[in-house]
Amino acid sequence: MEHFKPVKSDKEKVLVSVRLNVDILEKIDELSAKADISRNEFIVQCIQYSLKNIKNN
Repeated sequence: MEHFKPVKSDKEKVLVSVRLNVDILEKIDELSAKADISRNEFIVQCIQYSLKNIKNN
């Protein structure tokens, strides 16, 4: 499995609403700031990484 490494991206996006627990959002904010990318871009890349690496049963 590849390691997750967030990067900046300019791809077209669509608005979607998601509810998150406060502790998850705080961790996302911490990690996105560390990677110097927006919260949105970090979440998108986490989802892309998960979809690429998920094991289909």
